[in-house]
Amino acid sequence: MSNENTSSPSQDIYDSENKVDRRDKLIRCITSDGAIMAIAADTTNIAHMGKKLHHTSSVASAALGRALTASSIMGSLLKQSNAAVTLRINGGGPLGAIVAVSDSRGNCRGYVENPQTETEYYPNGKINVAKAVGKDGVINVMRDYGTGEPYIGVCPLLSGEIAEDITNYYATSEQIPTVCALGVLINKEDGEVLLSGGMMIQLLPGATEETISKLEQNVVKLEPVTTMLAKGMSILDMCKKALEGFEVEVLDEQPIDYVCGCSRERVVMAISKLTDDEIRSLADEKGYAVANCHFCNKNHRFTKRQLEEIIQARAEKNREAEN
Repeated sequence: MSNENTSSPSQDIYDSENKVDRRDKLIRCITSDGAIMAIAADTTNIAHMGKKLHHTSSVASAALGRALTASSIMGSLLKQSNAAVTLRINGGGPLGAIVAVSDSRGNCRGYVENPQTETEYYPNGKINVAKAVGKDGVINVMRDYGTGEPYIGVCPLLSGEIAEDITNYYATSEQIPTVCALGVLINKEDGEVLLSGGMMIQLLPGATEETISKLEQNVVKLEPVTTMLAKGMSILDMCKKALEGFEVEVLDEQPIDYVCGCSRERVVMAISKLTDDEIRSLADEKGYAVANCHFCNKNHRFTKRQLEEIIQARAEKNREAEN
């Protein structure tokens, strides 16, 4: 089951002033009988930052926003503090690969291979994300726990709508009954991100048929995520709506953000792994080497002299190690 919405704004339920100073948050809830977990996130600023950094078209903003939200929710399920999850979707559509990475606190980053993909709309005015993503490909989920080999799960894409594909991934690859809902509200006039969020509901071991039936009835009645956010519902309100009829306990609530961990030091470490000739060959005809970060679009520039300094520093480090 899935539920997602991307469209132009409806002024009767959305007040642009409500977006000011909004802090992105993620909440995890569980029913008192331990049968269902619900996670909801408001990722409006994260989706806006994705658009700002990558200069995405409306359809690319919608797809990237959904992927970032999904990765944040999936990351929050990781128990190890230094763990991370990487979500990669490539359906063969014009957007190309969509990549989103999150840590265990829900902080995420991402990019889309072709950010300027032309936006097409359904007759009802909603953005046709599925066509831009495509469904002739796979969804790849990699969990890196910081020790040992990472866990990698792969599943064929079902629709290209992302939420449906994540629902299908959990059902087929991990055998966890899951409901995923993702939404990004885009202003049709200027392409700006107005609202973004998502929910994931999972049945836990021990869920009865009665529990499943009640949850299914609730899910059918759920409004799109962006509609709930636009009406002023909090992420806790969203969870309680999905779990209506159950006693709900909050496990934790935390702020989330678009966070890129790139730095010049990390780039230097990566360059240092190359051979001397490979490092020198990085400089272009103007004498500069530029390393671009896919996630924050920041360029780290090095002169020929700085490249030589990297070679010398590595040589000195190796001599010290030998002694």
